[in-house]
Amino acid sequence: MKLHKILLATLLAALAAVTSAQTDKAPMIAKTLSWAELDAMPYPARPGTNIPYGASAAKFGELRMPDAKRHGKGPYPVMILVHGGCWLAEYDYGYFTRLAAWITEQGWATWNIEYRRLGDGGGWPNTFMDVGEAADALVLIAKSDRIDLKRVYAAGHSAGGQLALWLASRARLPNDSELARTEPIKIRGVLGLAAITDLASYRVGAADSCNASVDQLLGGTPETVARRYAETSPLARLPLGVPQVFVQGELDPIVPAAGVRAYAEAASKAGDAVTLLPLPGAGHFEPAVPHPASEAALRQALQILLKAP
Repeated sequence: MKLHKILLATLLAALAAVTSAQTDKAPMIAKTLSWAELDAMPYPARPGTNIPYGASAAKFGELRMPDAKRHGKGPYPVMILVHGGCWLAEYDYGYFTRLAAWITEQGWATWNIEYRRLGDGGGWPNTFMDVGEAADALVLIAKSDRIDLKRVYAAGHSAGGQLALWLASRARLPNDSELARTEPIKIRGVLGLAAITDLASYRVGAADSCNASVDQLLGGTPETVARRYAETSPLARLPLGVPQVFVQGELDPIVPAAGVRAYAEAASKAGDAVTLLPLPGAGHFEPAVPHPASEAALRQALQILLKAP
């Protein structure tokens, strides 16, 4: 009987060890940053300077300048920040102020822009015209603030990533395009943060998804307004002719990583200098804020852009 008990105990211990090992090897489901968690984060202690660039209430930007004691008197490189939110009016520039303040702490000026979106007068062509007008406003801002117009970059999150990439290609629009402008400001590089890179493919999705906003933004499908897609979709605009860095969550359910990888490969084949910085355990919102999962990649991205020829 004593031996029986010893054998039974040994068997139970072995089974427990096997179960523990299987549990240790089981894949862990990472918890990614949610919109609610991002939205609840504290705002920067100091606001930027709000500057209008047009008559509409939505046409303004928030300018932040580096601390001259820490970063010298400039002129500073400047990052245009284009927020996301499916091009919808219910999402504004506010959540992007956290990243703007962080980038400014790295020695950059930041121009965090607002623009008309779907629901407040945006869509075709107003959303694009506003973003272009906001970027061009830096020429006037540079007359009173020490920003370097030879080092102007654009960063965008999600739908804002599409707009930031579009800014870089704006100078090559046909002269008869509704969006064309004489001598638009030159964008030296783009930082894509969970960026939407192909409007024609991204538009396919559920009726209540971000994908469904694309047809509303452009006023039709690739079949009915083909030229609008050709003039605004980053993939259709390749090569952009500027360096591009993408910070992308591998677990992003809104802008899947596979699409960004496909764009990066296409851009590289077209001759663009492209760097993809994947975030293995991150989702859609980590790239939009200095977060433990993204801060190192964001810092690396800024360094890559500054060093790029």
